[in-house]
Amino acid sequence: MLKSFSAMILAAGYGKRMLSLTDEIPKPLVKVNNISLLKNSIDFLYKIGCKKIVINTHYKHNLISYFIQENYTNHNIKISHEQNILDTAGGVKNAIKLFDDKNIVVTNSDIFWRKENKIDVANLINNFNSKEECRLLLVEKEKAHGLINKIGDFSLINDYVKRWNEGDKILFYSGLQMISLNILNNFISSKFSFNDVWDIQIKKNSLYGNLMLSDFYHVGDKNGLKAAINSNT
Repeated sequence: MLKSFSAMILAAGYGKRMLSLTDEIPKPLVKVNNISLLKNSIDFLYKIGCKKIVINTHYKHNLISYFIQENYTNHNIKISHEQNILDTAGGVKNAIKLFDDKNIVVTNSDIFWRKENKIDVANLINNFNSKEECRLLLVEKEKAHGLINKIGDFSLINDYVKRWNEGDKILFYSGLQMISLNILNNFISSKFSFNDVWDIQIKKNSLYGNLMLSDFYHVGDKNGLKAAINSNT
């Protein structure tokens, strides 16, 4: 049985790689076959047992707030508005007060989740234990649609995550992880990236990972959007 969990969706960015689509709306409201990325993420999380969602906002934040008010008034969703963008980890640290749980799922908003991904995400959540501080969901290059980098993000060796080196199998970060919020309090700065967090965890030999078995769709630019649209037709 899947553990009950809380989640944060990172939705504060400008979506510059998707101009002109993001001239008038924030990227999380870009639609894949009439379903916005944000709705896709919210519905996916609730279907696998999420009990609370926090969404950080900045660019065109009023449109995201209105979308939540119009579509999810009876759901436990909170907005964490950032006057200034705090980067990925800084945005989560800024929202800690909105969570009751010590461990949460954090996901980017530019993923188009499909039902085939449920088992992979559920396995990551179930694999996370009280001794861990961070577990990443990784995806092989061959299964990563919308990601065309020629170098990998990470390597996975016996459950432990390391930075990718030339010659390693190419693995990308999917954009979803489970973390202990306590590790963010080790950072004095209010603005910092999860890359800073991961590098410290790697030095401690305590960054863990799960490998996806299903295909993954990243909607970071218009090519990724086209791939997601075609996957759902």
